[in-house]
Amino acid sequence: MEGLLEDPAQDIKRLQRCINDLISLLALPAMWSSDQPSQIVHILLDALLRMLSLDFTYARLKDCVAIVPIEILRIADSCKLKVTPQEIGGMVSNWFEGDGQKPLPSMRDRFRDKEFSRLPVPLGVHGEIGMIVAGSGRADFPRQTESLLLSVAANQASIAMREARLLSEQKRIANELDQRVAERASALGQANEELRKEIDERKKIEERLRESEAALQRAFNEIKKSEAKLRQVIDTIPTLAWCNLPDGPNEFLNKGWHEYTGLSPEESHGWGWQVAFHPEDLPPLMKRWQELLVSGEPGEIEARLRHYDGVYRWFLIRAEPLRDDAGKIVRWYGTSTDIEDRKRAEEALKASEREFGLIINTIPAMAWSVRPDGYAEFFNQHYLAYVGLPLEQLQGSGWTVAVHPDDLDAVAGTWQSIMASGKPGEGEARLRRFDGEYRWFLFRANPMLDESGNILKWYGTNTDIDDRKRAEEQLWRSEAFLAAGQNLSRIGSFSWKAATDEITWSEQLYRIYQFEIGVPVTLELIRTRVHREDLTLLEKMIEQARNGRNDFEWQYRLMMPDQSIKYLHAVAHATRDQDGQLQYIAAVQDVTARRMSEEALGKARSELAKVARVTSLGVLTASIAHEINQPLSGIITNAGTCLRMLSADPPNVEGARETARRTIRDGNRASDVITRLRTLYSKKDPQPELMDLNEAAQEVTSLSLSELQRNRVILRQEFAEDLPPVRGDRIQLQQVMLNLLRNASDAMSAVDDRPRELVIRTERDDGDRVRLSVKDAGVGFPPQASDKLFEAFYTTKTDGMGIGLSISRSIIEAHHGRLWATPNDGPGATFSFAIPCRLEGWASGGTGVNRSDPATNAA
Repeated sequence: MEGLLEDPAQDIKRLQRCINDLISLLALPAMWSSDQPSQIVHILLDALLRMLSLDFTYARLKDCVAIVPIEILRIADSCKLKVTPQEIGGMVSNWFEGDGQKPLPSMRDRFRDKEFSRLPVPLGVHGEIGMIVAGSGRADFPRQTESLLLSVAANQASIAMREARLLSEQKRIANELDQRVAERASALGQANEELRKEIDERKKIEERLRESEAALQRAFNEIKKSEAKLRQVIDTIPTLAWCNLPDGPNEFLNKGWHEYTGLSPEESHGWGWQVAFHPEDLPPLMKRWQELLVSGEPGEIEARLRHYDGVYRWFLIRAEPLRDDAGKIVRWYGTSTDIEDRKRAEEALKASEREFGLIINTIPAMAWSVRPDGYAEFFNQHYLAYVGLPLEQLQGSGWTVAVHPDDLDAVAGTWQSIMASGKPGEGEARLRRFDGEYRWFLFRANPMLDESGNILKWYGTNTDIDDRKRAEEQLWRSEAFLAAGQNLSRIGSFSWKAATDEITWSEQLYRIYQFEIGVPVTLELIRTRVHREDLTLLEKMIEQARNGRNDFEWQYRLMMPDQSIKYLHAVAHATRDQDGQLQYIAAVQDVTARRMSEEALGKARSELAKVARVTSLGVLTASIAHEINQPLSGIITNAGTCLRMLSADPPNVEGARETARRTIRDGNRASDVITRLRTLYSKKDPQPELMDLNEAAQEVTSLSLSELQRNRVILRQEFAEDLPPVRGDRIQLQQVMLNLLRNASDAMSAVDDRPRELVIRTERDDGDRVRLSVKDAGVGFPPQASDKLFEAFYTTKTDGMGIGLSISRSIIEAHHGRLWATPNDGPGATFSFAIPCRLEGWASGGTGVNRSDPATNAA
């Protein structure tokens, strides 16, 4: 073969086409009824031009009578080449000058701006009759099969032209003989001489006849060689090919057939090939084969052929008769093609169709089909079971009997409109169930079109939407109730698609913003209402939402056209729409009235906190007096000592100077005590600053030390050394510490069976926070009271007011922290608070914290 087979399927088709072409070439002699060589060559050139898809075919015949050879040219219609036979002859003239012993090679060159491949084929053994030249623009021309076809065609033509020349010669001789006999008859005097010449002439004719017979024998030998080559080609093609005699028995099976079945030529010859077919398929196979033999027409048969390993596969057997000039069948030729995969695909398709039918009748949907003229022809089992009517009664327009009378005109009009438009459509109507109950259905119809866009059939389904109808009615009522509820509660709602900025508002939200209902809402429109100090918060929220944050809760203000301010509280939840796009569903409440109430409450709490601080003043008076008495006693003692040293002779100046320094130290100590006291109970606004929590705690314990000692409390301080600074109001945080210390001391006032140990500890907490804890060994608190400890006016003391812990919690929450209590493993409880190292609200001056009073902030 010409290289490896890159595409077996294409190669098989090409070889099958070659076999058909060879058969056609062998049948050409039946068309050569003339004894003129030029007519034979004309037919041959046309056949080759069509079979091999050539651009041109050229023939040059040597005429033993004429001096000038005969040149014939055929050009394909698709080839735009304009050339004369003489020009082609000039191109190949060098080939005619050879001795005819060597094979002529193909050649490719350019002619008239186009490249052609030319292959010369001699007519006769040594080209004594002439030559055929085939030309093609294909680069791969000639292939091996094309060379073979050209060779067989040349041999066929050579034999035919030899026979034609012999016949022509015989006719010419007969004519000459008749002429001579007539001449001899007119010249009796020269009869003997003429008779002798006639005998000599007949001898010459006989010699010529013998030579013609020898040439004919050589031609037959060439044909046998061609047949051998043809059999070699048939054995090479990757398909099962065969040849049978006219009455049916096999004459030849190609190599592929024997290799597939594993049968030898002797075993399969005649009728032996039957053993290779499946026993169940053999009777119909033989019946069909006999029908073809009788009819003489081409045909096809399907049967299972056994592989040499015993596996049967389906084959398509094609048979084609070969006839002689008289129309008599001389051979049957055929091929066997493996169609096992196609068979399996067909069976799978049938199974799929059966399954589709089962699905149509099993799915919980009412399906139907209608012809293009509107005639209903099919309803599935689910439809028939629902209406309780037979298929015959519903066909045509009978299906309308199940439609509610009030809906019939509307659904009929809708159906006519859909059919007129030729496009999919839908409608709604009530359909009667087998028990007489009507339910709402959605009718959907879709046309099936052919390749030209013509409607072949209408298909549709009926979907029960009765529950949906009821739900829609209920939803309408719910929406009305929701709108009324939003109006009463001053809560609006909206949806926002972050990708497209599509915003939908409820009517109540329009009222809150005081926009005209129905105006398209955009982010730019919203910005016109948001307070300028809260625009940064709005932009930050929008940015976080676009980045995919799940939920939001924020408070912001609106600046209304009359310059009044509204306070809004919004909560948003992230979800996905039906297209998978991120959208937020939010509720917005007008909390202006509540905010005003909270501010009033915050002021009241602030005043209450100041009252609590003043109340604490009486408790701490004794401790503060003790603290001040100590430095005052030192001042008096140091002053007296200083005077004695100065009165000495000589004066002790250096000692007096040291005594004066101690006097100044004790005076500053007393001043610091008074300053801290005034600051703690003054009515100043909170002043956030960076501070050391350990240092602030030490100041508080110094103030409380005398009272703790008086109550026999053992104070242990455990301050972390690597504690980072915090930002907050020093005085407020010290007030919380003082309250926790007093509560711990009070909790141990009745404890006599164990040490009254109090531990104040500082340490780092999770989330970049700092924690301060106060642990006592007192009576603790009951578990059910853990949630009420920090509520206002709740106390476990007999003489307590119940506001200390509530105010302390407000202060810590204003610092963005947390205050909590936990029972100890042993006796007592631990109260702790944790605050961040930096308070972003105070540091950036945001609107999230009211700096006038911690109680207000907590609200």
